[in-house]
Amino acid sequence: MASVIMSGVTKVVSSVQKHIEGDLNLFSMTDQTILDLIYATHVHADESFDEDSLFIIVENVLKRATQIVDKVVQGSQVHVENIEDKFPSNANFTVPLCTLKSIGSELSCKAPGEKVAHQATLAILNKLSNYSWEAKAVLTLAAFALEFGDFWLLAQHQQTDNLAKSLAILRKVPVLIKPTELQKRRQAILELNNLIKTTMQVIGLFDEFEKLSNTYDPKDVTGLAVALDHLPVDVYWCILTIVACSTKICTLISEEEKPQDLSPYSQKVHYILNKIKIQLIFCRKQIDEAESYRRLWKLFKTPTEIMEIFKALIFTKGTVHPLIDGSTNKAVQIEVLRRKHLLLYVTGLDITDEDILVLKPVYEATRKDDKYKIVWIPIVEQWTEELKKKFESLRVKMPWYVVQYFSPIAGLKFIKQEWNYKGKPTLVVMSPQGKIENFNALHLVRVWGIRAFPFNKAVEEDLSKELTWIGPVVTNIHPSIPTWIKEEKYIFFYGGKDNDWIQQFTKRATLLVNDPFIKDTLKIHIELFCVGKTAKGGEDHGILGKFWTGIESLFFTKAHKQAVDPVTQEIQKLLSYKNESGWAVLSKGSTVVVAGHGFTFLRVLEEFEKWKEFVKERGFEFAFKEYHTKVIQSVRHCCRLELPTLAGKAPEVMKCPECPRTMETFVSYKCCHIDGPTNGH
Repeated sequence: MASVIMSGVTKVVSSVQKHIEGDLNLFSMTDQTILDLIYATHVHADESFDEDSLFIIVENVLKRATQIVDKVVQGSQVHVENIEDKFPSNANFTVPLCTLKSIGSELSCKAPGEKVAHQATLAILNKLSNYSWEAKAVLTLAAFALEFGDFWLLAQHQQTDNLAKSLAILRKVPVLIKPTELQKRRQAILELNNLIKTTMQVIGLFDEFEKLSNTYDPKDVTGLAVALDHLPVDVYWCILTIVACSTKICTLISEEEKPQDLSPYSQKVHYILNKIKIQLIFCRKQIDEAESYRRLWKLFKTPTEIMEIFKALIFTKGTVHPLIDGSTNKAVQIEVLRRKHLLLYVTGLDITDEDILVLKPVYEATRKDDKYKIVWIPIVEQWTEELKKKFESLRVKMPWYVVQYFSPIAGLKFIKQEWNYKGKPTLVVMSPQGKIENFNALHLVRVWGIRAFPFNKAVEEDLSKELTWIGPVVTNIHPSIPTWIKEEKYIFFYGGKDNDWIQQFTKRATLLVNDPFIKDTLKIHIELFCVGKTAKGGEDHGILGKFWTGIESLFFTKAHKQAVDPVTQEIQKLLSYKNESGWAVLSKGSTVVVAGHGFTFLRVLEEFEKWKEFVKERGFEFAFKEYHTKVIQSVRHCCRLELPTLAGKAPEVMKCPECPRTMETFVSYKCCHIDGPTNGH
């Protein structure tokens, strides 16, 4: 097996060697090129080797040796750190001395240069082919420490110990530490010493990732998988740097002037150190999220006092902060939430005044009832001073409780995954026992207001059976509409993207309204209301946005019902016409008769003479609806339903509102090139 490996390595080394000999800078090689090279040297990781115990010993050696270097070179100027030696917990650990000696042969007396360092690194990796990547780095550092520690131990004791003095001469210690040479090479020695410390620090961090990988699943900690995938390349650079450091020592004690510039190695190792430090912070953040997720998942599976769940949802361990009472602008302890029904208003900082106003009636209706509390939970992944100012400008507008915690909340991952939070305002209703009674009651509040109290699924189910669904959506968009609804008048609500269609529909509908047969004979009163149009013919985006937000909210309160009822079908139909040239709804009071595409509605009006006689026999609404159904059957057009995924969890399967088929699913992306929430159009 070894001969096969060596053959493969030789071929790869030969290939890269050609590049290096062709003046390619080693430091310009891509990570993938390095990976291709070093994977050829890796066979099998011997998991039984205890690299942790070896690293503890090596760290003891290098910490004391580098301290001696600093003392010798800088004298009294250096701050002497109190080093506390550690000892391996494994009492049976045995140092693999022969392996260290073998590695040492690749470190000793090498000529300066990137090419030589690279070849020596590959030779070391080949010798360590059956060790883990972390162990390869630790073993190489140990082989270096064996020589480096011995050198500076002799330097320390040569004046007081004759054996040390003789050994020091053999190792050429006096060549380096005599005052003239020391002064001359002072900067080079310090740079070498600092690079050794940095390389040791990097290799020490490798163990952190190794320990985390033994405890956590990379699926939960994706940053860990990234770090482990890049570990072989980082190990390569550490071993290359150790080779370069060993060569630098040889040049420093040599009578010949042989340049060995360590600056590119230093830059590379410092880059790796900063990178893995950041990666480690990222991994620990993900670990905190994963642990918080598991903790919350368990809490929600068993009845738990609401305040305890709230603490676990918002705060990391030991960081519980007071809430702000918006009505008094004072801090209050979270004990005020104990045994309360909570309405958790989860939003970003991009909410509008309208998003805040929608909850004001709920607050006013529940403020005297101490059983219900509204709490705003702002979702911000990284706080800045600017975002804190934005938070404050929103907070002062809210009379309810507010979470003022300028760190990412502990349950952010849980809220995103389990509550399907995607950036749009969400109102989660929870019982005093921590049970979720509604994952998003905001749709109910927007449509039905306080009538939907206490906003749980039972109320939602009752309201979903209401036939008078158009009333709550349109009541507040024009002062005349509540009167028309109260008088049970027929009303055409209509709109669309095509102004020509709107004009045609207005003309035809006006003719119908004023038709003597309708107006005088049957005494039928019909009102017209063009949604989103001003008296001067311009567009009122505020009204239009409110209307479609209301329709979408209605849809999400009904979309997950197992059986699709006629009311849900009409809402779905209307929503599918949102971006068409025209659409219309005929209602009697707040009860919807029929919703339809602009084309079919206009055709029904144009062909009034064909169904006019049926009005007298069947009534206006039945005659209109029957003829409209007949028109739909004679016209073929696609039914398209676009749902904003941020507004709620869309059903996985959707039946067509106009035929019994299942609708096809497409993914669409949209950008309106504006900041903040869209107005729904």
